[in-house]
Amino acid sequence: MKKLILQMQMSVDGFVGGDADHPWQLWGWGDDIGWDEELKRDFNAVFAGIDTVLLSRKMAEEGYLAHWGHAASKYPADSFYAFAQRIVDARKVVPSDRLETSRWERTTVVSGDLPREVNALKAGEGGDMAVFGGAGFASALIAAGLIDEFQLFVNPAVLGAGRRIFDQGGFQNLLLLGSKAYACGMVVSRYAPAG
Repeated sequence: MKKLILQMQMSVDGFVGGDADHPWQLWGWGDDIGWDEELKRDFNAVFAGIDTVLLSRKMAEEGYLAHWGHAASKYPADSFYAFAQRIVDARKVVPSDRLETSRWERTTVVSGDLPREVNALKAGEGGDMAVFGGAGFASALIAAGLIDEFQLFVNPAVLGAGRRIFDQGGFQNLLLLGSKAYACGMVVSRYAPAG
């Protein structure tokens, strides 16, 4: 069965969204990437096993797919090219009751019961799935018990307030699969639900 892997950037104090006027992530969607080369390589290595991306409707509509399509064509020499190309090549699935069809290449819109749709995707053939979306989308998946692995990219920032991904509930215990600190200040910790 495929794993559903949530990759999420967060602050040291556990917030995933804060004041938009004060950038806090070492890397957002822009060209200014504060990740060091080792982190980029490790990120690409993990993403090499992903063949499906579960993407929130909001993120899809805000330009996530267009951004990575542009990056794949613009930066072939950059170490993020491999990631950008994987996003372009991967199957994308956008759960939404508002959208009827997809206007994005290699992207399917599914509607209805979120746990049923995600479990059907997990039962399919191929590599693992990555989840990208905001706090609300991530929280709904966590509360439904659908996440098989958490990859938390902890930025060297303290926000003090904002949105969290565990606000709707979650798992009582998590099993640490690994943790690594990088020269840029990022700490990536991987967890799986215990039991």
